[in-house]
Amino acid sequence: MGRRIHFVVDPQGWCCMGLIIFVWLYNTIFIPKVILFPHYEEGHISVLAILCYYFCSLFCIASLLRASVADPGKLPENPNIPITEREYWELCNKCNMMRPKRSHHCSRCGHCVRRMDHHCPWINNCVGEDNHWLFLQLCFYTQILSSYTLILDFCHYYYFFPLKKENW
Repeated sequence: MGRRIHFVVDPQGWCCMGLIIFVWLYNTIFIPKVILFPHYEEGHISVLAILCYYFCSLFCIASLLRASVADPGKLPENPNIPITEREYWELCNKCNMMRPKRSHHCSRCGHCVRRMDHHCPWINNCVGEDNHWLFLQLCFYTQILSSYTLILDFCHYYYFFPLKKENW
């Protein structure tokens, strides 16, 4: 399991990554400015709610960057195959390299990946043996941040917003 940095040159992938970073940046600026800070000044929420939002946002972008640059399990050019394991290896049709049986060739990246799940354009990388847990971590933090933002939006429109009308 290597920790090499891996970049994929794919315009669609860079477009998807740019879109995700734009949405993350917009929400990191917009949600606190519209919902969190005004309600903190009015005394409806504590500073802990603001800190939790920023920590969730930080974990989400950090896991996105880690999953996008992590090596998915790219096979080396000349693998050293033990004699006892040669029956579990096969020849790739596309790159003419020997690969383990559960490996697949990614047409976007142009190489074989051990235990490849899929090529994800949102992280601009393959999801394979070495970065699968980083991809799942990204999905988890994205779900936490989305749920927290949804709860804040719900509270803003159905709980805090009527409080402002009563104060007026």
